[in-house]
Amino acid sequence: MPDFKRILRFLVFILVPISLAGCLTCERKEYTFQLTGENSGKLTIKYVNIFSSLIDSTGELSADYDEMVNLWLKGEKLEKDFPQATNFKKRLFAEDGVLCGEVVMEFDDLSKVNLYRFQNKGPFMFSLSGVNDDGETFSQTNGEFGGEKMPVVFWNEDARQLSFGTKIATPDSSCVSMLQQWETKQQAYQLRDLKQLLTFPNWQQMKGTIQNKIKLF
Repeated sequence: MPDFKRILRFLVFILVPISLAGCLTCERKEYTFQLTGENSGKLTIKYVNIFSSLIDSTGELSADYDEMVNLWLKGEKLEKDFPQATNFKKRLFAEDGVLCGEVVMEFDDLSKVNLYRFQNKGPFMFSLSGVNDDGETFSQTNGEFGGEKMPVVFWNEDARQLSFGTKIATPDSSCVSMLQQWETKQQAYQLRDLKQLLTFPNWQQMKGTIQNKIKLF
């Protein structure tokens, strides 16, 4: 007979850390396809208001920040989401009091970024099944949305900029913006770089030269 108390303790040991773990997400995403040729162009995805929920400790908040940097910014998650796109450029930045992320990629064929045209003619189409994050729901577009029963965005065949947005999560009082974590890290990097500059051998010589020139005036 299995020892059910031991099994229960084991399950609690596994599930409790999962239930306490932070959840990294963002409020919404903006997709923009800028066509530079008949089937080529650039796709920009903007992540607006990156935040973490279910935070119970500073350690969990720091772990979520590390996940964001190591998986999204420095890792290859986005490259795996769009394996046939090229020349990825990624950045994090502050905007309107929240932390945002942006990735820009290039493509030489519409299908590589999940765009579609029937026999390369007619309107451009994008199915929302092509979005890569769970929980994304349509919010707006500069084209036309087919609705819940046909979740496809359409654009006229002469359009050169195709855009749409999705909603993901609405932050509440239990959520913590990643902006402060990012700003703290940026300040730490700047201080580190300044210390390295001040201790660089040639800096002392440069410093003395500057001071001598100042004395001449």
